[in-house]
Amino acid sequence: MVEAPMAESAPDTLLSVEGLEAGYGEVQVLWGLSLKARRGKLTAIVGANGAGKTTTLRAVAGTLTPWGGRVTLDGEDVTRVPSHIKAARGLALVPEGRQLFSMMSVAENLELGAFSPRGSRSYAERLEQVLKLFPRLAERARQRAGTLSGGEQQMVAIARGLMSDPQILVIDELSLGLLATLKQLKQNGLTILLVEQNVHLALAVSDYAYVVAEGRIFTEGLPAQLTANPEIRRAYLGL
Repeated sequence: MVEAPMAESAPDTLLSVEGLEAGYGEVQVLWGLSLKARRGKLTAIVGANGAGKTTTLRAVAGTLTPWGGRVTLDGEDVTRVPSHIKAARGLALVPEGRQLFSMMSVAENLELGAFSPRGSRSYAERLEQVLKLFPRLAERARQRAGTLSGGEQQMVAIARGLMSDPQILVIDELSLGLLATLKQLKQNGLTILLVEQNVHLALAVSDYAYVVAEGRIFTEGLPAQLTANPEIRRAYLGL
């Protein structure tokens, strides 16, 4: 177990997870996991397959009910708030596997992203911004989402999340080709929580990162600190 460095003081934390416990059936996956995401920063959760990364996001987003612990969004306890209510309060999840409505058009998928009162505000303006960010989707607007390439489908999934006018965008795995887009969103001031198996990619874009192993925080720190850590270099960076 690598001793975690002292976390940077975070007076402007948007999302806080404290002592999170969760699992499936009788199998516990998360064991007292804690992390924070600061406003306007990109926070990454990295780790091997089966470490508990996706379970963490599901418990945070509300698609999985936590067994214990606490999740707060903008200072409000949302631990057991359903996912659609969290979306209405500004938490947008881009799930693993994209989960688009494959028989519906790109435009219809984006429209569904703005279903909440929060998302329906300034709809036309936000749609224009999203299509400027992803010009390919303007070209494919009438095409069925299920007929797009994998990279294009992830564009739709991220764009759909942005249509909800999120306070925080939570992404479960990112296509390497969308790295520049993620950097641009961060530069625009959007708070992002990224789960990523590719540690090189995650540390290249994140402001702070947590390494998860066996449902617990193995270590955490600034990307430069983690890259310099001998155990992280051996286990996750292949160095």
